[in-house]
Amino acid sequence: MTKSPLAPTEQPSLPPIRGVTCRIARAQYKDWDRCDLTFVELAEGTSVAGVLTQSKCPSTEVEWCRKALPNRKARGLVVNAGNANAFTGARGMEAVQRILALASDHLGCSEQEIFVSSTGVIGEPLPKDRAEAGLNGAFKAAPCSWEDAAATIMTTDTFPKMATTSAIVGGTRVMLNGIIKGSGMIAPDMATMLGYIFTDATIDAVFLQDMLNRATAKSFNCITVDSDTSTSDTVLAFATGQSEAPALRSFDDGGADAFQAALSDLCMQMAHLVVRDGEGASKFIEIAVRNADTDASAKRIALCIANSPLVKTAIAGEDANWGRIVMAVGKAGEPADRDKLAIGFGGITVAKDGLVVPDYDEAPVTDHLKGEVIEIDVDLGIGAGNATVWTCDLTHGYISINADYRS
Repeated sequence: MTKSPLAPTEQPSLPPIRGVTCRIARAQYKDWDRCDLTFVELAEGTSVAGVLTQSKCPSTEVEWCRKALPNRKARGLVVNAGNANAFTGARGMEAVQRILALASDHLGCSEQEIFVSSTGVIGEPLPKDRAEAGLNGAFKAAPCSWEDAAATIMTTDTFPKMATTSAIVGGTRVMLNGIIKGSGMIAPDMATMLGYIFTDATIDAVFLQDMLNRATAKSFNCITVDSDTSTSDTVLAFATGQSEAPALRSFDDGGADAFQAALSDLCMQMAHLVVRDGEGASKFIEIAVRNADTDASAKRIALCIANSPLVKTAIAGEDANWGRIVMAVGKAGEPADRDKLAIGFGGITVAKDGLVVPDYDEAPVTDHLKGEVIEIDVDLGIGAGNATVWTCDLTHGYISINADYRS
């Protein structure tokens, strides 16, 4: 598959995270020549937090993670690529139970400390014999790189997605790494895609959950590729407690704000990578809505613009059709005043006070739309609510990828 034109020119170098060991293997869930099972071993005492899809048709793996998260501890993670194991009934659960039994026995821990994810085609039960063979292969495999782990969880992705950052806690630097997959069926609802965050910091699981919720609200829940929420959306954060930094239990602890900022930055990096690999994407689009009735109203308007096929195809065609922005604002169902609305592209105001600006020159706007990064600014002029979301354009490539997805 051709790499997305929006892919980073260089991959970041992710450092080791103490207490985390990744291994990969070939379960052969699909007829492809690549690894498709990732096994991550976590140090004893690792705390875990997670945000999961609110889809009413979740995968068996999502249901298990919901059940296991209240235990607040993790020793292992298993991620399968090529089969979502969603809408598969008892047969899907049998495969998950086999994975849990094998992994917990291998690590000598409770099944409640094993987390699982699967991604791929919906409606096909995960073959438990292949899962078992793949997992046994992973147990024997040598530790792999972060890039190999990121590549193994891919489906229609065109490049491995990784990010790293750090924070100072109590005078000690703690590290944060993340790997993520996602390219299509991207429209967040609590979380989106499959994403995994690892840190060597010591963090109370309840506090880690609070911080992950805050980070998700401004990152994963502010992106969309095609307005479709997956049955398998999962983001998990693991804190191994292997650094020498003091433990974090609340924002009253020194370094907690710094860690929150680092976690939020990591999630934003990961979220943007997903948009940059949107199926068929050629443009990365930032939509900023300002001066709406409330922040929540601003976000709903921004997502309405981001999810509009008419807006996305106009951007793909490099057409400065700002009337489609007006359309999307109007249909969002949020407070708006036509005669106070202003719209801009790349810092150039094209419409204001309900009219096109005097002496409007479309040429500089068209030049902006020829670039890979597109900025759309919408000023409602009625309040103090603000929000920013990110999306990509809609091209023939999206249709081709999804029309041929199962073949």
